[in-house]
Amino acid sequence: MSEAQTVRLSYDDGARAVELARESVESYVLHGQREQPGSMRDAFYARTGAFVRIRSTRGRGRLRGCAGAYRGSDQLGHAIVDAAIEAASGDSCGSEIEQPELSNLTISVCVVCDHTETDRPLDDVELGTHGVVIDKDGNHGWLYPTIPVENGWNEEQFLTHACRKAGLSPLAWQDDDATVTLFDGQVFRERADGGSVEEL
Repeated sequence: MSEAQTVRLSYDDGARAVELARESVESYVLHGQREQPGSMRDAFYARTGAFVRIRSTRGRGRLRGCAGAYRGSDQLGHAIVDAAIEAASGDSCGSEIEQPELSNLTISVCVVCDHTETDRPLDDVELGTHGVVIDKDGNHGWLYPTIPVENGWNEEQFLTHACRKAGLSPLAWQDDDATVTLFDGQVFRERADGGSVEEL
């Protein structure tokens, strides 16, 4: 990883990032409109990537949507809005989020602080710190930094699951023509009990 960080959010900034993602999902689902970030906090003007994940609080908490990018030319506030809308759409996990679901969702945001390509992903990835992105043959898959910890995966399982998400063979991360990018990100999410936002 390079020493320079693109952005580092305070807790209040992170809580606002989640709130903005929630507002964006609701505006899209209820009105078919794109939420505008409005007057943004200073950190939201940084040009960096962001991811949004939406999970159901019902049953086993299945994934309802995920979208985003680890790099981009947009300001963070706009990147969050765009990722939230894409995550809520049918293009994300197969079915668009509908109005009755809105009260039974938890939303999390991962803000990308830094990223780098690696030729030694198994050695370089730090579980709980790095997210991973796999690119090969036009296929693309990514996973949050918190995912391997949530699922009890080791480094190889983390890379394998990222490949599967990209629609690639499980060991594609070992191929010479595959690009593996590690990103350092801050993750903030709504608590399932409807309480305050937490940083993971």
